[in-house]
Amino acid sequence: MGYLPNERLHHLKQYSYKGIDKSILSKYILNPFWTWFVTLWPTSVAPNTITLSGLCMVVINFLTLLYYDPNYLTEKGGVQIPQWIYFTWGIGLFLYQSFDAIDGKQARRTGMAGPLGEMFDHGCDALNTTLEAMLTAQALNLGRSWWTFASQAATLANFYLTTWEEYHTGYLYLGVFSGPVEGILIIVGIYIVTALLGPSIWDTPILDFLHLSHIPLISSTIPNIGLNVSFMVFGAFMMAFNILNSYANVRVAMREAGKSTIKPLLFLFPFLFSAGVQLAWIGHPKFFDAAGNEFTILESSLFVPFMCAWGLSFAHQVGKMILAHLTKGPFPVWDWVFLASVVGAVDMNLPRICGIPPIIQSTPRTTFLYVYATLLISFIAYARFCTLVINDITNFMGIACFTVRKKDEEGVWRGTEEVKANGEGMKKVV
Repeated sequence: MGYLPNERLHHLKQYSYKGIDKSILSKYILNPFWTWFVTLWPTSVAPNTITLSGLCMVVINFLTLLYYDPNYLTEKGGVQIPQWIYFTWGIGLFLYQSFDAIDGKQARRTGMAGPLGEMFDHGCDALNTTLEAMLTAQALNLGRSWWTFASQAATLANFYLTTWEEYHTGYLYLGVFSGPVEGILIIVGIYIVTALLGPSIWDTPILDFLHLSHIPLISSTIPNIGLNVSFMVFGAFMMAFNILNSYANVRVAMREAGKSTIKPLLFLFPFLFSAGVQLAWIGHPKFFDAAGNEFTILESSLFVPFMCAWGLSFAHQVGKMILAHLTKGPFPVWDWVFLASVVGAVDMNLPRICGIPPIIQSTPRTTFLYVYATLLISFIAYARFCTLVINDITNFMGIACFTVRKKDEEGVWRGTEEVKANGEGMKKVV
């Protein structure tokens, strides 16, 4: 038995991609480049192979982070990453963006356009969201901090919001300033600056950097925060803008369909709940290890696996949402994969809730085991979800995932050009 029931699979036949791109940068500069870039790929390469190749570059970037700074101490914690590494992060992210942009063009070139491509594309984007949040915070010298946690929360919120918007409107909107276009290029710029000047440059107070700190009126009204924190504040304003813009699009779509404009807002609660659970867990009361040192997940080497576990759980959450959009299914309100995080958050906050110590995570060692168990559960759950969904869609649609092949009317796997030629031949005979 597959993951999807037959009645939902049949909605895949009605799929058609609908997107609105208002980005000037995308339209006049990047799209001409992408149109040329896709011609470098032979039509024997499947679109999903291109998408996965782009994600692999980001994964390699993340592995270099783990190699040089496994405990995520950053430069302010005394870890020096060779500055040329940041160049590779910028190149890898730019190529990821380019590969992500041309997979749809390659799908049309090869006759492989369809719902599987959108599902696969969103899945890779969901994983990239967490990886880039961690890489960017490292390049900005934020390290293990609430700013890094907030950065990932905001990034995931934007991605959730985009998917929520597409579910209710049927369109993928890219505004005048969007994460996949302008947002990625800004991060590429951050990597380049870090490669040239080092991560500590981002700790420079913004007024000192702009040579405005000597002006009393400005210095007394504007906080002289670091450039890295200023970037976080800028991101918060952009997130607020995207929230309002997304809801405006959903509101219009709901009115035109004669549906409630308030009900879609209730479907933002699943993300708020999941993010709140992570906040409660990582914000647990401090306790002491065997040596008498204070211990928290936020300030320990568990910070990276904790954030990765959250990212994988999030990818599972939005994966179910985009699948519901493609198959006309109900909005996925609850996702069981967050249960481990709920247990972890409640357990760690037992001192606040009822004045008793944690039962499961009573020591740094047991906390270590539980966080990594959550990471493993999240990974297995998402891998299982992807495998089952890909199998269901490929079997039902008669298409391959990583090769340019389709099943003909007799159920034989053939290249798309061969299937097309055979189909035209049959029409002539008839």
